[in-house]
Amino acid sequence: MRALAVTGCVAAILLLTTAWSKSNSFLPQVATVEELEIDVEELNPWTNLDINNQVENFQFAIVTDRTGGARAGIFESAIPKINLLQPEFVISVGDLIEGGTEDPQVFNMEWTEFEGLVKNLEMPFFYVPGNHDISNVPMQSEWARRFGRSYYSFKFHDVLFICLNSEDEKNEEKRDYYFSQSQRDWLKETLAENSDVRWTCVFVHKPAWTYDPAKFDELGWTDVEESLQGRGYTVFSGHRHKYQLFERHGMEYYMLATTGGGSKLRGKDVGEFDHVVWVTIKDKGPVLANLMLDGIEPKDIGIK
Repeated sequence: MRALAVTGCVAAILLLTTAWSKSNSFLPQVATVEELEIDVEELNPWTNLDINNQVENFQFAIVTDRTGGARAGIFESAIPKINLLQPEFVISVGDLIEGGTEDPQVFNMEWTEFEGLVKNLEMPFFYVPGNHDISNVPMQSEWARRFGRSYYSFKFHDVLFICLNSEDEKNEEKRDYYFSQSQRDWLKETLAENSDVRWTCVFVHKPAWTYDPAKFDELGWTDVEESLQGRGYTVFSGHRHKYQLFERHGMEYYMLATTGGGSKLRGKDVGEFDHVVWVTIKDKGPVLANLMLDGIEPKDIGIK
């Protein structure tokens, strides 16, 4: 038996060379992770030792619409299930409270309730505003008071995360969505400062690309998309309470279903279900899995 304790690429190459010199009919599988120690023989009961444990790869979870006809207890049930999964962090695509009121007593109570839920997460939670969260000018002011910025970015393991506000500059106009000039300028500058990241993930509440293309310029979506060109990116949105995957400019755009928001729950065929999105970042971008809430169970399932 030849003990294999992989300590780096040099050790791996030396082991391959030795094996080849002894028998050109046998090349052992070689691990690429330093922590792996295993005995390698001519025949081995595994497919390979290329452990899927690259430090630059990581997982995060996305929760989608909780409100817009909230169903009691659904989002609440997602919190312990996400804790079972242990992602690096959780991020939303908006509509976290019911909103739709100018009464501060009501929306303050709703925010207090929601913050009480997400404080039970064992990892960071990143907010993205939806139309229910910033329904009017008073609610926009309340968002600023509680959370400060309504659009922002962060970078993790050389992946850029962009959180946009599709409800920018609330006023009396009945606009489907809006990205202000200041937000567009900020986005362009942020992307320019991070031109060499390995991937960019964009989070926005409303899927602007599903609205009238004739208004893309006026409402700011043209500038948003043009700023993103020339890089690898993925867009995640919510709002319509229906899951759908789009391709635009050769990239994937997701419209997510619900995590407790109003839904007829007619099933996967029509994109109506409660889910948490599990995203793994790898070298060539995100690998996405939709986890149905009723399919995530704790270790004591079935034990009475």
